[in-house]
Amino acid sequence: MDYLTLVEKLIEENYLKTTLLIEAFKNINRADFLPEDLKDEAGVNAPLPIGFGQTNSQPLTVAFMLELLQPQAGEKILDIGAGSGWTSALLAWCVADTGKVYAIERIGELCEFGKNNVAKYNFIDKDIVEFVCDDGTKGWPERAPFDKIIASASAQNIPDAWKEQLKIDGKMVLPIKSSIWLITKKSADKFSEKEFPGFAFVPLISDKNFIPLFKGGLRGI
Repeated sequence: MDYLTLVEKLIEENYLKTTLLIEAFKNINRADFLPEDLKDEAGVNAPLPIGFGQTNSQPLTVAFMLELLQPQAGEKILDIGAGSGWTSALLAWCVADTGKVYAIERIGELCEFGKNNVAKYNFIDKDIVEFVCDDGTKGWPERAPFDKIIASASAQNIPDAWKEQLKIDGKMVLPIKSSIWLITKKSADKFSEKEFPGFAFVPLISDKNFIPLFKGGLRGI
């Protein structure tokens, strides 16, 4: 199955629903975010390795999370655990020239890999995406607050920094343990939560100064 056929399948199966996200998936080719020897596998609906024990996440799961997040033109979005840069580029397509995506990746080599991949679409030159290599659990306080936050890593709980850096009425989508959660900030200290259980995660051994995380390779069960 090639990549565009996979996208059509995600549409048919109702994982991709909104026009803006369908356009993003059709125009941002997953192959551009994979190592050379795996580019032909872009249409496989499974996580694919990108080195350092990390993966380019399963397209079904990326679609599911982005449909929950509902990125829109002009928004300021924090992408935690950017990895290959694919999700960052999909978000960049959605926020367009008037928005901004801030991408954090803790592994230096992957941070460069992701940045170089996103640059293929001129999102770096246009200043739509900015990358930093850092501990994602801290968020990005210098660029806060954010309209929306998405994380491709599963924590045991939500770091306080993410809650603080999200705007009132902002949305956050992230895995916690074996579920994906949609969090909406109602006030400075009140949040609504909606759980979507039934996901498995490839484990990541984090640095000793990081909150225990699991990253990438999300698979629907």
